[in-house]
Amino acid sequence: MEFIGDIWNAAIIRPMINSLVLLYYIAFSNFGIAIILFTVIIRAALIPMTIKQARQMKAMQAIQPKLKALQERYKNDKQKASQETMKLYREQGVNPLGCLGPMFIQFPIWIGLYRAITQTLPSTPEQLVGLSDKFYAWLPLAHQSVPLNGNFLWMDLAFPDPTKIIMPVLVGVSMFVMQKMTTMPSVSEQQASTNKMLLWMMPVMFGFFTLNFPAGLAVYWVVSNVIGVVIQGFVTGWDPIRNLLKFQGVTQPAPAAAIAASGDEEAASGASGEGVDRDFSEDSRGSDRARPKGARRRSRRGRNRRR
Repeated sequence: MEFIGDIWNAAIIRPMINSLVLLYYIAFSNFGIAIILFTVIIRAALIPMTIKQARQMKAMQAIQPKLKALQERYKNDKQKASQETMKLYREQGVNPLGCLGPMFIQFPIWIGLYRAITQTLPSTPEQLVGLSDKFYAWLPLAHQSVPLNGNFLWMDLAFPDPTKIIMPVLVGVSMFVMQKMTTMPSVSEQQASTNKMLLWMMPVMFGFFTLNFPAGLAVYWVVSNVIGVVIQGFVTGWDPIRNLLKFQGVTQPAPAAAIAASGDEEAASGASGEGVDRDFSEDSRGSDRARPKGARRRSRRGRNRRR
């Protein structure tokens, strides 16, 4: 276990600490801007994978009708439905797990950044002394920047948001929009229910984490989500956000063209009704003329007697 910890520190924690301190020096001793620059660099490095994820989602949406047809055709044979679904994935070149790549990579970054922030902004003299051991010997700027100032806007980035509401709300809302943009299309009611649960569970969970984690990590989450939404929007479109902004349940007035069309149909039906009546009266007159004269006279006499 100690060997794994050494690899983790050498591959994740130490590079993050030196990167944050270097960006802090470049950002005129502003640790908040350093975290924002760090987030932009991480998201830029993940752009190829993010674009691949977005394209996989777009391909999944394109084959959605075929997936539903397969589910309906083999609804009584789950094994056959799974086989045909995987066959369709191979034929269309779609990998459902390819949409989860950036999320899996983000987890070690979140954990590493949490540890890096707490060690870069030490709260005790002992931790400050230990910070110097994390710096690279070939990076003298890191030693010159210590101690770092963790104040940014209304927060101390080494501690949770003192308002207990602003950053949790920003993290939750940005995470919700990000989830909405990257949710995989569902092929069954069970999957749709799972997607809906994750859509609400992830923002609430990360908002709750923000109450206890350093505010610097919350800044990373907000900026990372905003960048992710922008990239996703340019690749797959902005329809999820447009749907969020629409007011549901508002009855739209009928277009003028539809009203005119319905009016034309009523007029046509009325005209056809009049034509039928006219044809019926003409047919009745014609049939009366076609009858023999004696029959016509008897019918007239019968009418006169009734009078």
